[in-house]
Amino acid sequence: MSLEELKAKALAWLEQDPDSETRAELQELINNDDLAGLESRFHARLDFGTAGLRGELGAGPNRMNRVLVAQTAAGLGNFLLNQNSSPSVVIGFDGRVNSDVFAKDSAEVLTGMGIEVLLLDQMCPTPLVSFATRALKMSAGIMVTASHNPPRDNGYKVYLGGDFNGSQIISPVDNQIADEITKIANTKNFDELTKSENYKIIGPEIRAAYLESALLAGGKSDGNPLKIVYTPMHGVGWATIEPLFESSGSEELIPVPEQISPDGNFPTVAFPNPEEHGALDLAMALAAKENADLIIANDPDADRVALALPTANGWKRLTGDQVGLILADEIASKATSGVLACSIVSSSALAKVANHYGLEFKATLTGFKWISKIPNLIFGYEEALGYCIDPEHVADKDGISAALMLANIARREKANGRTLLDLLDELGQRYGFYATGQISIRVSDLSIIGKAMHSIRTNPPQTLAGLPAVFTDMNLGSAELMPTDGLRFDLADGRRVIIRPSGTEPKLKCYLEAVAASKEEAQALLGSLEQSCRELLADFS
Repeated sequence: MSLEELKAKALAWLEQDPDSETRAELQELINNDDLAGLESRFHARLDFGTAGLRGELGAGPNRMNRVLVAQTAAGLGNFLLNQNSSPSVVIGFDGRVNSDVFAKDSAEVLTGMGIEVLLLDQMCPTPLVSFATRALKMSAGIMVTASHNPPRDNGYKVYLGGDFNGSQIISPVDNQIADEITKIANTKNFDELTKSENYKIIGPEIRAAYLESALLAGGKSDGNPLKIVYTPMHGVGWATIEPLFESSGSEELIPVPEQISPDGNFPTVAFPNPEEHGALDLAMALAAKENADLIIANDPDADRVALALPTANGWKRLTGDQVGLILADEIASKATSGVLACSIVSSSALAKVANHYGLEFKATLTGFKWISKIPNLIFGYEEALGYCIDPEHVADKDGISAALMLANIARREKANGRTLLDLLDELGQRYGFYATGQISIRVSDLSIIGKAMHSIRTNPPQTLAGLPAVFTDMNLGSAELMPTDGLRFDLADGRRVIIRPSGTEPKLKCYLEAVAASKEEAQALLGSLEQSCRELLADFS
């Protein structure tokens, strides 16, 4: 597209943009004849898919902004009106930049279309919107969040009621909504969308109902002491988790003061994700000072939870699979029937847990949009710190209720003179020692991911870590799973590798698993596999 064509598109966008900040950004690009800047914003449109929308804040159709969000709301509204003569939507938002603005714009657009809208009165954790969509019998729920993405990102997550029971959209619904958004974008500008402020503000009652549900799921304190340092990672978790722990009978949490208040600029972390290196440094420093027993961390929208424990070599964060194993065994030990489910890139240990307790096991494609739809689910998780311990009420991962259950397990173990690391050793003796890891390659050019997947798919390695590697192209699907863009390699000694693009971030991810009779052997096997995979991916990093 030529500079003149891009400037024409930019000027047309400028005429409808109600935001002074993005208008100024765009005007500067036009004035400076900034071809690269304009092309980045106008060469494409942010895709609406099963993860909704997620992208960088800024002007133009390839950024998150008020025009794009209003068009998205109108497209979703048309989809709902096509399905239901009197649809309803509940809307929540987190503490990211413009989350509240995007939520209010969505409420006004949907109300202007004659749709009943309930807007949360303050920022909230993502699982509250899934809970509210089901509890209030809404047609849909919208959460304005980019979860743990970089600070300059925001997003738009959509849940459906009815048969979806407050779970995330999946295909073909995403394509149907996307088609309606495109129709709106091609026919109406921002000012031409009818808007109304006659929506209803809700808050205290639904929050109380959610807290009651989370308390029943996570359990009350047994009264034994446990010193916990907590960080919401500059997100929204504190306002919900603090009263939840208080109502459980827990002693007061010790919050990381620099990170306790919501701040969309995330000033103390490069990436507001507990998985990222250095993200828990402040929490670990405080925990060492306080001689704490446990660190609990939520990501900014509090749908994920991470744990760290003191060791002889300093504080150590548990992997998502280790936390998943702890929760799975706890829930399965008290169940008489039901299904344990996890994503294909999570630990195979979950199948062993299900078999041990006489329960069913299912593996799904990545994402809670799949896990939450498993019939008779009693626990679901994904290795990226996502856990659903209360699927009857929250059809999504929930870092709030899971945090309470984990704290209570740690409290019980401490009363018995043990830590969660001791519990993991016990579970390893029962199920085998599973070591899992991940290699992530963050890119600025998304085409690199496509090239890497194509290169490995068309010329897969015959061996990994010195052993023959059986290759499976997951794009072909199977009797158990729909096709997905993934490459799987299985080694004769039980090691496994899955390579896939991230669904929410500009990353190529490589998931590794090894299992052995001891944790030392499992770690050694994982280490050699990691080295082999790093060599495989070296050309793309």
